[in-house]
Amino acid sequence: MRWTLLGRSAIIRSVDESARHANETLYEHASGDEGLHRLEELFYAKALADPILKQVFTHRVVTHVDHLTWFTAESFGGPPRFTEQLGFGYIVDVHRNLKITDEQRQRFAEVYLESLDEAGMPDDEPFRQAVREHVQFGARVAQQNSLAQTDAELHPIREVPHWDWPD
Repeated sequence: MRWTLLGRSAIIRSVDESARHANETLYEHASGDEGLHRLEELFYAKALADPILKQVFTHRVVTHVDHLTWFTAESFGGPPRFTEQLGFGYIVDVHRNLKITDEQRQRFAEVYLESLDEAGMPDDEPFRQAVREHVQFGARVAQQNSLAQTDAELHPIREVPHWDWPD
């Protein structure tokens, strides 16, 4: 067993090496930047058109898909471009004052997960579970940060969380 600390939020997970896919990262399993960019592009197009999400995704931002790709890639064990190019404060600032509702948070996760098949992402349960947990966690953090009126109300995580295979 190996213990992995996921971000400053002190989320600790025991990882059994035998449960991993031959020591492959989630990033590699998702076909790296190419696969994740395809996923983020499909998700973003759906979010812009979704009646619930378009209240938050009001217009296409030319850099959004690249930034989503960088964040997910880094979180899944890929290169740290998000941290190096933007820094974690960027994602906090993007979500500030959006006032994400429970319905929008839940719909975000649903639309993201629906996009997996369209993007040709692997359909094995360990991968899907890891993505589900990642998206649900991220949506909760984004919602909390969107509602925070002071820095003290922000979610305590201050770095890109590193996600791994589920137990």
